[in-house]
Amino acid sequence: MAWNFTSDRPIYLQLIEHIQADVISGKYAPGVRLPSVRELAAEASVNPNTMQRALSELEESGLLISQRTTGRFVTEDYNILEESKLLLARKIAQEFKQKISKLGYSSKDAIELLKNL
Repeated sequence: MAWNFTSDRPIYLQLIEHIQADVISGKYAPGVRLPSVRELAAEASVNPNTMQRALSELEESGLLISQRTTGRFVTEDYNILEESKLLLARKIAQEFKQKISKLGYSSKDAIELLKNL
């Protein structure tokens, strides 16, 4: 997935969401070592400090685990992975609900739209 950023939210939050999506989608499987901060920052074209902040927040959430000399790894805790997946899905659903209601659709209409896709 490409690193596309918008100007409406802080970049570190967008980095968090991007990395979460990469973990949830399987790009970074449980137990896999992530690229270094500098490698990820270069790939995303962001300052390494910004990437470090995003990765630190992901560590605090438990999605990533830091091992002192070997780097950061994706957690192997299935419950944390599932919780992250659910939280990200809820966020996407909430954004969809807000956008669709601006168009005048009810929640029921939105569900029907999704069913017919």
